[in-house]
Amino acid sequence: MNLSGKAVQHHMQLHKVPAENILVITDDLALDVGTIRLRGKGSHGGHNGLRNIEETLNTQTYPRLRFGIGNHFDKHSQIDFVLGQWKSDEVPIINEKINKAAEAVKSFMLEGISQAMTKYNG
Repeated sequence: MNLSGKAVQHHMQLHKVPAENILVITDDLALDVGTIRLRGKGSHGGHNGLRNIEETLNTQTYPRLRFGIGNHFDKHSQIDFVLGQWKSDEVPIINEKINKAAEAVKSFMLEGISQAMTKYNG
């Protein structure tokens, strides 16, 4: 996942898709569990996958949906946290927010990033 840029670039070229028509979906340690945030552009914010996409495409201007996973992990256990299981009390929240994120993706596809951001951010 940290080297996503090459795959994104390949499929953009293969299918002749401009950057404004892709939607990168990623986890985000900086957002509380279940928070979703749509943006049309922006920095990688320390996310290695987004950093690689930005470097490969040579732009920060591509839509992304960030899905909050929180940052409640012990020092030096970030990888285990990111790849681990949800806590049982988080599962209902996650299921609800996955459905909301799917609706946001549909809105992006049918209405564009601006409308989707208006509907699903906040």
